[in-house]
Amino acid sequence: MSKIMIVDDAAFMRMMIKDIITKNNLGTVIEAEDGSVAVEKYNQEKPDLVLMDITMPEMDGIQAVKQIVKKDPNAKVVMCSAMGQQAMVIEAIQAGAKDFIVKPFQPDRVIEAVKKMLK
Repeated sequence: MSKIMIVDDAAFMRMMIKDIITKNNLGTVIEAEDGSVAVEKYNQEKPDLVLMDITMPEMDGIQAVKQIVKKDPNAKVVMCSAMGQQAMVIEAIQAGAKDFIVKPFQPDRVIEAVKKMLK
């Protein structure tokens, strides 16, 4: 079963995504509450996929993606952004993210992005 790491500073957002992933048997979930914890957990757990929020305290998603991709060029990271963060999404893709999903999450879009990345 795939390991999927959810990175978001909002616990309810992590819970929403975790719920979608577990209900659809897409994988087991690892959680991180900010970018620096995500980088640390990525190195320990080696998840198959990371769903990463862009805007977080401590270390934002873009900095975390850069660090993860530097250590693992094959890392699969999907950015999660609020509407109106197009510039940040572009920066995240340039930093190594493979896809993005927009908040508020549509469960079908989350499932589609996860399945596409785990092929």
